[in-house]
Amino acid sequence: MLDIAIIWDWIALAVRWLHVITAMAWIGSSFYFVALDLGLRKAPDLPKGAHGEEWQVHGGGFYHIRKFLVAPENMPEHLIWFKWESYSTWLSGAALLMIVYWVGGELYLLDPAKADLSLWQGILISAGSLTIGWLVYDRLCKSRLGESPTLLMLLLFALLVAMGYGYNEIFSGRATMLHLGAFTATIMTANVFFIIIPNQQIVVADLKAGRTPDPRYGKIAKLRSTHNNYLTLPVVFLMLSNHYPLAFASEYNWLIAALVFLMGVSIRHYFNTKHTGAPAPTWTWLVTAILFVAVIQLSLAPLQQDSWEASDARALTPVQQVFADADGFDDVLAIVPGRCGMCHAREPFHEGIHWAPKGVLLETRADIARAAKEIYLQAGVTNAMPPANVSFMEEDERRQIIRWYRNAQEQLPFGLALR
Repeated sequence: MLDIAIIWDWIALAVRWLHVITAMAWIGSSFYFVALDLGLRKAPDLPKGAHGEEWQVHGGGFYHIRKFLVAPENMPEHLIWFKWESYSTWLSGAALLMIVYWVGGELYLLDPAKADLSLWQGILISAGSLTIGWLVYDRLCKSRLGESPTLLMLLLFALLVAMGYGYNEIFSGRATMLHLGAFTATIMTANVFFIIIPNQQIVVADLKAGRTPDPRYGKIAKLRSTHNNYLTLPVVFLMLSNHYPLAFASEYNWLIAALVFLMGVSIRHYFNTKHTGAPAPTWTWLVTAILFVAVIQLSLAPLQQDSWEASDARALTPVQQVFADADGFDDVLAIVPGRCGMCHAREPFHEGIHWAPKGVLLETRADIARAAKEIYLQAGVTNAMPPANVSFMEEDERRQIIRWYRNAQEQLPFGLALR
């Protein structure tokens, strides 16, 4: 029998694996070149047009690197372009967004306490916001503000905070943080795709044609690259936050995100300054620590219990109703709250658990119908939940969960079964 849920979960894991690997490659190369650029030194034997050089040692070998402000007089035959790390990170991230927050949108994307949206409306807002964000940002950079980098950075920060607030007005807390990360990552990759690489290609084309390259193309690319450098750490935090309710389930999650963006600036400022050889601004660590304490305080605000209550009161979708009506549901309803409710409850009572992990609730009929696939995968076909089987779930109970899920799955068309 083709088990769509298991295959789909493996696809999600493969895409997530790819996304993490490509993100590591992109972030690694980005940080490396920023450090390299800031650490260049003058030398008496630099060729014409060279700005500086650096000697490095790695893996038992020595590397002699020189940077040209525009380009060398003679274009080398072999030229490596650093772009696919960025493109593949965004493409895999977009695929993961679709798998988790579009296909699984009724559980993870929508919040009925904030906006009464259908799934397709939520998906349109999700996709459209990423495009609109880049257009607004790009317009700001191409305006006169491009000559005032500090003011431009402040406006970019204001745009990100506004988007965080807007997302939190319509999406679940988990989706809010993830979408703000995707919004920022879209700006970063679009910078590479639409600005940085095309500008470099113009310079290369001019050199091959015997023309003198215009240095303004490098200046424009440098501005966008600087933005990417300061946005990287917050994006990583936002992508990880969906695993921690303290970050996403607070009513002030958008403020937490705003402070995280400031933390990213303070941390990168320290390392960027240090790489230049100037005295490291150690005060940035105090600023970062203060901001982090503020984040912790904001996370202690009441979690979004009203969202959970509204979710329970909201009518089930047709797909969810199939699971609620499927043969064996009453048996599962007698099993899951007792075995899983000590943690996945509106008021968890298991020692050390203060909020439902990942915001997933498993107390009511509606809770269980909405989380059908997660229950099936985590506590049915695998014994991942409960952790270490702390509530002593029996194998027969796991088999009952499997039977119930597959009974419902057989009643669904292929596409709907993915949800």
